[in-house]
Amino acid sequence: MKTFKMLSFDLVTKDGMQAFPLVDGIIINQENSHQSWILELFIDRQYRPIFDELLVNGTVVNVRAVISFPDNEPAPFRVVVHTVQEIGEHISVLLKGTLKIKRSKYAEQLLADLLTEGVAQVDLLDRFSKGMKERPKLKND
Repeated sequence: MKTFKMLSFDLVTKDGMQAFPLVDGIIINQENSHQSWILELFIDRQYRPIFDELLVNGTVVNVRAVISFPDNEPAPFRVVVHTVQEIGEHISVLLKGTLKIKRSKYAEQLLADLLTEGVAQVDLLDRFSKGMKERPKLKND
């Protein structure tokens, strides 16, 4: 098994991304035949209803997590909520799932999307820089 520090966590929704500010987070690659991963979020208690609903319904969700270094590309996972545990003013959310097929380089996809969108040359660098920082969901994602 390998353990990694989780720096950010986003839930993919029909309207885009919902970010959850982490107090702390960890990701474990179980390195088993099922290619299973465990994600543990330590977040504010206010988000409990969201994760309780996902737990009760057994919903499979797509999420993105930045691992180890802030400049790393977000890793895409398909997970289910396994447990939600209250700890003081926070909750621990345990998710289990798999890493989605690694997408090609984000920068190249972002640039291709901007060119397809017809972004003017004068605006291209600003839009590209903004996209690299904010990491919006791409059309091929």
